[in-house]
Amino acid sequence: MGSFVASEIHGAVAVLRMQNEKALNAIGSHEDCRDLIDALHALADDRSVSVGILTGAGRAFCAGGNLKAIQQRTGIGALEQPDSTRTNYRRGVQQVVRTLYEIEVPTIAAVNGHAVGLGCDLACLCDIRIAAESARFSASFIKVGIVPGDGGAWLLQQAVGHSKAAEMLFTGDRYSSKEAERIGLVSQVVPDDRLMEEAFALAQRIAVNPARALRLTKRLLREGQRQRLDDVLELSAALQAIVHETADHREAVAALIERRKPSFTGN
Repeated sequence: MGSFVASEIHGAVAVLRMQNEKALNAIGSHEDCRDLIDALHALADDRSVSVGILTGAGRAFCAGGNLKAIQQRTGIGALEQPDSTRTNYRRGVQQVVRTLYEIEVPTIAAVNGHAVGLGCDLACLCDIRIAAESARFSASFIKVGIVPGDGGAWLLQQAVGHSKAAEMLFTGDRYSSKEAERIGLVSQVVPDDRLMEEAFALAQRIAVNPARALRLTKRLLREGQRQRLDDVLELSAALQAIVHETADHREAVAALIERRKPSFTGN
């Protein structure tokens, strides 16, 4: 991995930590994007991992894009002319979004501090979001005179619905962790010093389940966001036919019948 993301494996749980504390974990370069993409690919390819936790080092989760790089036209945003800028978004930050969205491993955003602009959208890309009490959220693109070029107009609606997403994007207002919980942007708020403990506890409750069924359930959730019910029913039948033939399914049924703790192998 590169220098922007540190990866740790704890049993069946992986932690990806954005670690450019000086820049509040803002994403400023294509190298930052590539580091995050590579870490996500490694997570997806590790069949021993059942859950991934995305968090930030220091006092921010991710402060979005690097404003100095944007001003200097040297990073992941504007370049010398519009066509180049369009390509820059497609090959940089949008690749991060596609990768995090498509990963089949269930993901938890442990939002430890400010989640601004792109940072807020990275959190929205995760399946579950929990926040430290000091966390703050803002879809603040409008405050710097731009639109959410990372797909945030779609992502935010998935999390909080059209009306609240419109309010957040049109105003650029900042939301406290408690406000974020109230509007459904996060599922729970915990004390700062317990954030990773609670994230791990949640990850462990997920990771005890059969790994292949977890990944396929995640796939169905994603497809359910963009397909008709008829299509999801067809895919559900196909994936169900697969998991019915797994050893973990047979073990789960046997354990329930025999009233014992199951022992899963990932097969």
